[in-house]
Amino acid sequence: MAIRPADHGIFASSADAFVYAEAAYFAGGSAAATVDTVDKFAFSDDSRTTLGTGLSSARYYLAGAANSGTAAYFGGGHAAAAVATVDKFLFSADSRTTLGTGLSASTYALAGAANSGTAAYFAGGYAAAGVDTVDKFAFSDDGRSTLSTGLSSARYFLAGAANSGTAAYIAGGYDTGFASTVDKFAFSDDSRTTLGTGLSAATYQLAGAADSGTAAYFAGGYDGDDSAITDTVDKFAFSNDSRSTLGTGLSAANLGLAGAANSGTAAYFAGGRNTAGSTVDTVDKFAFSDDSRSTLGTGLSAATRILAGAANSGTL
Repeated sequence: MAIRPADHGIFASSADAFVYAEAAYFAGGSAAATVDTVDKFAFSDDSRTTLGTGLSSARYYLAGAANSGTAAYFGGGHAAAAVATVDKFLFSADSRTTLGTGLSASTYALAGAANSGTAAYFAGGYAAAGVDTVDKFAFSDDGRSTLSTGLSSARYFLAGAANSGTAAYIAGGYDTGFASTVDKFAFSDDSRTTLGTGLSAATYQLAGAADSGTAAYFAGGYDGDDSAITDTVDKFAFSNDSRSTLGTGLSAANLGLAGAANSGTAAYFAGGRNTAGSTVDTVDKFAFSDDSRSTLGTGLSAATRILAGAANSGTL
């Protein structure tokens, strides 16, 4: 059970586990201009606050991943140019530091996923061209390594989600065309396989979130097959990597959105741009119990697109 921020530092049990207020964090993106904003949605009541300390610089097309119970990491993105920056937000105080070692190259339109308790993975994106790079940041010391096996193809505008403790899934994007590819990286040895069944359509600028131990959800984006923005939500069961498509999609067709999840409870998909070309502040919530969708009464603090998400859904 999560306790309120004022209770930080109190032992939650005889097991000496610190419990922090669990929440989704949505960072950066483009509103009326590029922003450094970080909005926090408490899972206890879906209320929103905006952190006093935002990103170290305003940027969009960044990616997020989290060491649940400890910190969110927001990597890469584009400001006046692509950046290699990785900002780290401690959940205990929502304070920000910037890692001394950033991405292996300045990159934007990349994807993030994490093996909670072990490492964050930032995959693909656009540098001078699309890249297949996968950078790994060890949570023990924030040291970076780059996997010898990258993505199955260089691509950008892709999305990530993870079955914590088992594997990261990196989906969709754009390489020489729109991609439906889903690459899976086993956390045991960082080896890559590519799923036999990809997304239900070749899609870019989509978002990912996961119910750890159960399934990954990939939502929205631009459907290259139908040449349209989509409201589709694809679900990949971790038990056998099979794909289903939810009967209820997003509340509106949307691209450039971000995802984060309260593992075991719900996925949140926030922001983006709709078919009318308008940037939105919408936050859709999908309950993992039955995959039903609701839309939060309080959205983002401003209509924002091409932002990033990460979540604290655990304990220390």
